[in-house]
Amino acid sequence: MIERKGLWLGVGAYVLWGLLPLYLKLLGGVPALQVLSHRVVWSLLLLAIAVIVLRKVPAIRAAVRGRTLLLLMASAMLIAINWLVYIWSVQHAHVLEASLGYFINPLVNVALGVAVLGERVSRVQKIAVGIAAAGVLALAVVGGGAIGISLALAASFGLYGLIRKVAKIDALGGLTVETMLLAPASLAVILYASATGQGAFGETRSLDWLLILAGPATAAPLLLFAAAARRLRYATLGLLQYIAPTLQFAEAVLLFGEPLRAIHIVTFVAIWTGCALYAWDSWRGARAA
Repeated sequence: MIERKGLWLGVGAYVLWGLLPLYLKLLGGVPALQVLSHRVVWSLLLLAIAVIVLRKVPAIRAAVRGRTLLLLMASAMLIAINWLVYIWSVQHAHVLEASLGYFINPLVNVALGVAVLGERVSRVQKIAVGIAAAGVLALAVVGGGAIGISLALAASFGLYGLIRKVAKIDALGGLTVETMLLAPASLAVILYASATGQGAFGETRSLDWLLILAGPATAAPLLLFAAAARRLRYATLGLLQYIAPTLQFAEAVLLFGEPLRAIHIVTFVAIWTGCALYAWDSWRGARAA
C-alpha cells in the first residue's frame, strides 16, 4: 500500500515536471529572469506555510549552520541556474534540447557518484553511460542544435543533486532554505523591473495570476517527489524519472513544432538506449537484492 501511494506521488511529480513547458509558454512574453524571480518569491510563500503547518521550523533552524549552510548556498545557485536556463530554453523554442538535458541527467548522476562519492557501478551501467555519451558527442560534433543548453541543464541539476545528497537536511527544509537564500535577489529583480516600467506583474489580472501560480507550479512537484522518495525503492524512482523528459520531447515535436533532425534522432536513440540499459540493470540488481 505504501509503495503504491509512493508510485502515484512519483508519477504525479514527473508528469507535472513534464507538462511545465506548457505553463511556461503562457509566460512567453515575460523575461526569463522575471519568471524565475516570481517562481522563487511565490514558492517561498507556499513553502513557508508548509513548514509552519508541519512544525518544521525548529528542525530547519537546527540543521542550517556551518557546512550545511555553505552547501545550501551552492545548491541554491545551481538550482537558480538550472531554472533560468530551462525557462529561457522553453521561451526560445529549445524544449527539445531541454528534454535531452534531462535524459542525460541520470547518467551524469552516475558519473558524479563514481568520481566524487566513490560509488561502484556494474559493467553494464558503464556501457550504458558510454552509449549515451557517444550520442551527446555526436550531437556536439555535428552541431545539430543548442547542445550547450542540454549540457548546462544536465550538469547543473546533477551537481545540485550531488550537493543535496551530502547536505544533512531533509527535502522540504533544504528547498525552503534555498528559496530563502534566492528570495532577496529575486525580489530586487521584481522591484527594479517594476520601477523601470519593465515589470510584467500588474499588467493584466490573468498574467498576475500566472506569475503567482508559478510558485505552486514550482513547489508542488518537488514536494510530491520528496514524499515519493520516502516510499519507493531507488530503482523504481529511477525508472519514473524518464517520464518528464519524454513528455517534454513529445511536446517539443508534436505541439511546438521544433525541428527534429537526423542527428537529433541518432542522439536520442543513443540516450534512450543508454537510459534503458541502465534502468534495466538497476531494476535487475534491485530484484536480486
